[in-house]
Amino acid sequence: MSKPRWLQKRHRTIALAAAAALVATLPATPASAGPTNAPNSSNAPITDPIPEDPTPATLGLVVEEFATFPKSEPVPAPTDQRLVRHARINYLGEVPDGSGRLYVPDLNGKLYLVEDGVNHDYLDVGATFAPDFWSGRGLGSGFGFVTFHPKFAENGKFYTTHTEAGAALTSKTPDFTTQPNTVVHSVITEWTATDPAADTFSGTRREVMRIGFATYIHAIQQIDFNPTAKPRDDDYGLLYIAVGDGGIGVNTDEPQNLGTPQGKILRVDPLGTNSTTGRWGIPKKNPFVKKAGALDEIYAYGMRDPHRFSWDPGTNNRMFLGHIGEHAIEAVYEVRAGDNLGWSVREGAFVFDKNDRCNLYPLPKNDRGYVYPVAAYDHDPPAGWPCTSDSGHAISGGFVYRGNLPALRGKYVFGDLVEGRVFYTEANQMRRNKEKLAKLHQLHIFDQAGNRVNTQDLAGDGRVDLRFGTDTDGELYLLSKANGKIWKVTDTRRVKANPDVHPSIERSLAAYYDFETIFPPDRGLELDKGYSGTNIRLVNGGPEMRVKDGAYPGSNTSIQTKQVNPTVAGNDDWKAGIFNENGVPTLNAFNRTKGTTVMGWFKLTGPHSPALNSNTANPDDRYNAIGLAGILTGDSDGHGVRALLELINVNGELRLVALGRRLDGGASQTFAASEDWRTLMPQNEWVHLTATFDFDKGTMALYRNGEKIDGFYTASGDPWQVAGEGPHYTTATDPRGIKIGGSYPQDTREQNPCDCRMDALMFLDRVVTPSEVRAQYRLVTTGS
Repeated sequence: MSKPRWLQKRHRTIALAAAAALVATLPATPASAGPTNAPNSSNAPITDPIPEDPTPATLGLVVEEFATFPKSEPVPAPTDQRLVRHARINYLGEVPDGSGRLYVPDLNGKLYLVEDGVNHDYLDVGATFAPDFWSGRGLGSGFGFVTFHPKFAENGKFYTTHTEAGAALTSKTPDFTTQPNTVVHSVITEWTATDPAADTFSGTRREVMRIGFATYIHAIQQIDFNPTAKPRDDDYGLLYIAVGDGGIGVNTDEPQNLGTPQGKILRVDPLGTNSTTGRWGIPKKNPFVKKAGALDEIYAYGMRDPHRFSWDPGTNNRMFLGHIGEHAIEAVYEVRAGDNLGWSVREGAFVFDKNDRCNLYPLPKNDRGYVYPVAAYDHDPPAGWPCTSDSGHAISGGFVYRGNLPALRGKYVFGDLVEGRVFYTEANQMRRNKEKLAKLHQLHIFDQAGNRVNTQDLAGDGRVDLRFGTDTDGELYLLSKANGKIWKVTDTRRVKANPDVHPSIERSLAAYYDFETIFPPDRGLELDKGYSGTNIRLVNGGPEMRVKDGAYPGSNTSIQTKQVNPTVAGNDDWKAGIFNENGVPTLNAFNRTKGTTVMGWFKLTGPHSPALNSNTANPDDRYNAIGLAGILTGDSDGHGVRALLELINVNGELRLVALGRRLDGGASQTFAASEDWRTLMPQNEWVHLTATFDFDKGTMALYRNGEKIDGFYTASGDPWQVAGEGPHYTTATDPRGIKIGGSYPQDTREQNPCDCRMDALMFLDRVVTPSEVRAQYRLVTTGS
């Protein structure tokens, strides 16, 4: 069943290419049926692998700031700005000794203990292994993870994984066949504390395992013990090790090779000695023990970047893995012994072709040998984004919540570590061999004061670097590397699925910009929350245009538009929009339409007059208008509009107007507000404005703060040519774009700049009613 237009996915076009059917070359566990989102009726590329986006939830998390960690620095100094974070904290857990102490590792080297929200150094892993310790290349390099033996209170043992380079590459020997041209080693170390109850570590250490990797990415991600295992269980005290493919799985079959550790989850007994090295033990129930050509240590295989795994302390203690994809698929798997997740001949429930990294393909008939996700979402990058470039998405695996908040129990909570979106799916919907993936929901976030925020606001950065943690009570924590903070989930709150959009206008919302929906790899791009997927550019000012000044409760960010240098000829004004001289296909809702609405919040931050005209020699000359927001015609040069909300000189006096043009190349009509615009738009005050355009009847209307305002038409006669029998439509051409804060969004000329702030700009594909305008205004201002 197709979803409402409000929930339709962002537009993208992926070119077709020849299909390539790949099959597994190694034996695996019995077949799992692929979800129905992977049709097998043809070999054509799949342009939309997972049609359903996570839907807005009716549930929100209330979070409280819990702890802040000291600034830390990577070693060596990074060249990748994504590594420049306040503190690269990446997990929170509880020491299993009943003390209530929490532990937090920082990739840059330190292990912290936290008591009552106050942290202190417990161990400096980076300093211990200097100068070979390495955290300055690769997003996962450094002190990657720590886990405490379930008998830590008795034996004082805990385990860390860290990255080494430099002299270690020649002086130390990996325990398995290493990847060619190795650049880093991942090292697992066992530490034994003299006094397990001490606040700082003192004791001994020994190296348990060392693995070599050919690139700086996808090394060992997590090591952990199964906290649901009891002392007499087979799984008790066994160490699970999530090993990435070293970044070479995209071009090789390494993850499918059972003779190497890369691209696998290993399971060992760190206190045992029956391995070939004698430094760890081999659990007798490992699935590939004594299998010719296979490592005894392998528990599951076929992985690219097994980022985070956890066990559900509820029914059956299932193990869930958040797996970071290559081309498109961010997935959650239920992992069992012997599973083959398929990488790199599969990505999620699709065929991956190493010769075509821009497409995924349907599964072949009678597909066998692979385990497919129980939940997933796809990258869905903006149209035109290079298919092999970072799309700003990566899953951060989480936990099935079994804590004390009833509304959250039984939900697997996880997120996108780059964007910082937080999702959940019902654990009882995450089932292997089912035709459909579990439905995903995006959670709302509230601070302790009850303000609706997002994780980018909490982190103070468009790239959140989100991680999750949990304590022994099952309570949930959110972590951000961006500012080194941790928040505890303290409560839940019921909320409307789309609290900023009135239900009656949802389906008509063709383009919607809240200026909080950032594309992390390109922060000068604002993603459309409407159904058309018409993403816009923040012109000249880029990310600096986003300011912490929301127009209404629940909004945190708006954009600032302005004239940068009024005394110098140029086009450096801050504005926003999109332009294509061939028309913008995603704006086809305004192609041959009978009506349009432009709606949004505006705050004038500059003088009560048009800006100085930087394109003329007269230093006192001013533009004759102040640009707000509008949709261009199908033949526009970047100035001409189909529907516009603006301040324009009418008969020598500036007025707030709705200006529309039904036909390309035809005459425009203007409806001007009677009241003084300075009263309608007081300086430094947020005002909600709406303009409606009924192209069929030839009428327009203006609204301020939900109420209709008086006005008059400036052109006599029938400029829209609507006389006679209708219905009447706009020209059947795609608009050439959207302009916000001034004309010429293609940035070829400065014209009518607006020194103002804007928030929640909406472009609807019909004329909304007076009651709908009023309802939308009241919704965001009073919540009613």
